[in-house]
Amino acid sequence: MSRLEFRSDTMTLPTEAMREAMRNAEVGDDVCEEDPTVNRLQELGARKLGKEAALFVPSGTFANQCAVGVHTTPGDEVIAAEFTHLVEHETGATAALAGAQLRAFVPRGSTYPTVDDIAPRLRTERDVHFPSTGLIVLENALSDGSVMPVDEMRRIRELAHSYHIPVHLDGARIFNAALGLGVPVTEIAAQVDTISVCLSKGLGAPVGSLLVGTSAFIDLARTRRKMMGGGMRQVGVLAAPGIIALEEGPALLEEDHRRARELGRRLAELPGMKVHSDWLMTNMVYCDVEGPERNNEGLVDFLNQNDIPTYPPIPQGIRFVTSQRVSDRDVADLVDAVKQYLNS
Repeated sequence: MSRLEFRSDTMTLPTEAMREAMRNAEVGDDVCEEDPTVNRLQELGARKLGKEAALFVPSGTFANQCAVGVHTTPGDEVIAAEFTHLVEHETGATAALAGAQLRAFVPRGSTYPTVDDIAPRLRTERDVHFPSTGLIVLENALSDGSVMPVDEMRRIRELAHSYHIPVHLDGARIFNAALGLGVPVTEIAAQVDTISVCLSKGLGAPVGSLLVGTSAFIDLARTRRKMMGGGMRQVGVLAAPGIIALEEGPALLEEDHRRARELGRRLAELPGMKVHSDWLMTNMVYCDVEGPERNNEGLVDFLNQNDIPTYPPIPQGIRFVTSQRVSDRDVADLVDAVKQYLNS
């Protein structure tokens, strides 16, 4: 059995068409806004999301932190659910780079935050003892593979805007979210002021993200990007595969979602396996081993020893992610490997 790659959709590899586009990319100095390939990528990204402008940046973390830095002033408070990427996986950058503090919370009654979670946490009156709420950050799709309903996003936006508070979306997998919800991606994007979009996850580009918003916001973000070290000069060689990712990648996600559903169904049929089917809305499968002699840690160790690299278990369970690197045969081989562990 060849190596199986279910760790993350960040493990996608650039296609031959992407590599050829990189080789032939027309370039210029992007700091001077003279790279034509970057300009095309940014125009395409803004159009796809239904926003005025976009900015090409090195990563999703960079995009999120650039947005925080533009939206807030030092001492402001940023409201975000505890399990968002901004809180858990960006190494304290909100405090270190923007001088803002996070007000993190665990959503009540669902995997996504609701307006009832956020409303009591808003600092809407000036008080010398409290920071001001400078920004609300949402995530869609969520890190557990589930999606946040558009109606709930709309309610949060309406509340935030009534107090002149902006809303930023970590939309690293926004195209997965749109597919999972069965809505145009522009409908999700319309509920927020700014969005970060990852090109190098399920869409398949080797590097890069977009920060999307109004033209005025992106003008400020361009300065912030330079401050953060993101002025990348002749970067059209990296933007070129991003164009292919945006043009061709969204249509490929349906296969990722189909394979995730198939993997979840087949794992759930195995005695001793529990699949969190309520979260299985995109390309992620979370599961747990249940039994007196078998456990999550044991399964992960077994898979790693058998050339199926798997991240350590987290409180939500073991995560398997489908992507362009995963075939139907790979799904069957992973199920066989899990079965082998359970029966060993």
